[in-house]
Amino acid sequence: MSEAVAHDDHDHGPEKGLMRWVRTTNHKDIGTLYLLFSLAMFMFGGAMAMVIRMELFQPGLQVVDPHFFNQMTTMHALVMVFGAVMPAFVGLANWLIPMMIGAPDMALPRMNNWSFWILPFAFTMLASTLFMDGGAPAGGWTMYAPLVLQTGDAFPFLIFAVHLLGISSVMGAINVVATIMNMRAPGMTLMKMPLFVWTWFITAYLLIAVMPVFAGAVTMLLTDKFFGTSFFNAAGGGDPVMFQHIFWFFGHPEVYIMILPAFGVVSAIIPTFARKPLFGYSSMVYATASIAFLSFIVWAHHMFTVGMPLAGELFFMYATMMIAVPTGVKVFNWVSTMWKGSMTFETPMLFSIAFVVLFTVGGLSGLMMSITPVDFQYHDTYFIVAHFHYTLVTGSVFSIMAAAYYWMPKWTGNMYNEKLGKIHFWLSAIFVNVLFFPQHFLGLAGMPRRIPDYSVQFTDWNMVSSIGGFGFGLSQLLFCYIVYATIRGGEKATDQVWEGATGLEFEQLPSPAPYHSFNTAPEVK
Repeated sequence: MSEAVAHDDHDHGPEKGLMRWVRTTNHKDIGTLYLLFSLAMFMFGGAMAMVIRMELFQPGLQVVDPHFFNQMTTMHALVMVFGAVMPAFVGLANWLIPMMIGAPDMALPRMNNWSFWILPFAFTMLASTLFMDGGAPAGGWTMYAPLVLQTGDAFPFLIFAVHLLGISSVMGAINVVATIMNMRAPGMTLMKMPLFVWTWFITAYLLIAVMPVFAGAVTMLLTDKFFGTSFFNAAGGGDPVMFQHIFWFFGHPEVYIMILPAFGVVSAIIPTFARKPLFGYSSMVYATASIAFLSFIVWAHHMFTVGMPLAGELFFMYATMMIAVPTGVKVFNWVSTMWKGSMTFETPMLFSIAFVVLFTVGGLSGLMMSITPVDFQYHDTYFIVAHFHYTLVTGSVFSIMAAAYYWMPKWTGNMYNEKLGKIHFWLSAIFVNVLFFPQHFLGLAGMPRRIPDYSVQFTDWNMVSSIGGFGFGLSQLLFCYIVYATIRGGEKATDQVWEGATGLEFEQLPSPAPYHSFNTAPEVK
């Protein structure tokens, strides 16, 4: 361990103010930086979503230029995926993994600092493309060739920013693996680790496996644009569909990278407020590993309409359906944990229950889309948009909010305002459904994605959806206020933040061995 860590762990030495944050190697400081950066990006990406919903409020072109609209859809996705969701989970990993496994810090503290500080520069570069000739990339977040190759001067900036984001992710993942493998407290075997640690351990391996694939794909795009290669250019003997194969081989595990840590968060919170140990710990671990394995062999379900052979379509259909099995195991285990528990409904629990219910809605629409002949109807419609926002907003984002409310008292020493937290929850839960549920109807009726204008029969549901969008967006300002107010002060948090047990007490009772301490039979102690 570097001396810097020991030095940082106490009073952060003589360094005060800004330099403490720039040079810190303390896992808590770096976790805080990641989380605050993620919140800033969440609001930035959310502002882009507001532009999208404003334009779609009614048919006709009224607010922005169609090209700018396409830039917004592309940038909104890149910022939310790589700037909001992933850094938030890395921030949670930094804060919690060392404490959950009894380690003094992360294994590679200086690399930890570097992996964070790459991010603001990468996003500055990405955002700067909005001000360049030809504007930001407008080929969708998937950056499909040949669409994205039409991007002007911004193109190399986009590719370089993506490379930097990938480098940051891989460094964070290596750090997580090194920490978990080498720095667990004596006696903490792998099957005694809290589930949040397990989910991140598996996520880290996914990141290390797929980020280089993504780097390869965008590098091939770069050489197609500037060095005369024809990987994806049909005129030169290339194949644009090959880009889709390479991209989705990264892109599908990527969506699990964004949801597995969420499973870990919810598996920590539900047992606390149900006052019961997690039901089926080992089955949860194996289910997580199965999801990760299966995520590598389902990528072409994003490509059912490209003209695959029938055998390929059948394989990807059945492989995709198989993912529903371990996911179902998880949902049933969470419900079984709550069953007959002494449940209370503080804000983190509300977000966690909403996660279980609404993530399941997203999972069921995903199962619908796995059926190849039906997917021909759904493909590239708003049904797809509704599906992945149910998994990523009511899934990943709700779990991050649950985590923030759950651990904020531990992080800041102050209690957040429970009343405001509940108001934030109800506003978010109602508006997120008003925003995304109607998009299922639009998609089934045939409204295509990524368009700034649409046919008049889609007007009503788009208006409803946009109203939900503005409501959800404004609700997040309340979240920002709650976080700010909690950091600044408030009622002091006790050692036992949550009545009856701290989170860690329950998280560290994963295996069936210690169940006797939760024995419901009357017992003299």
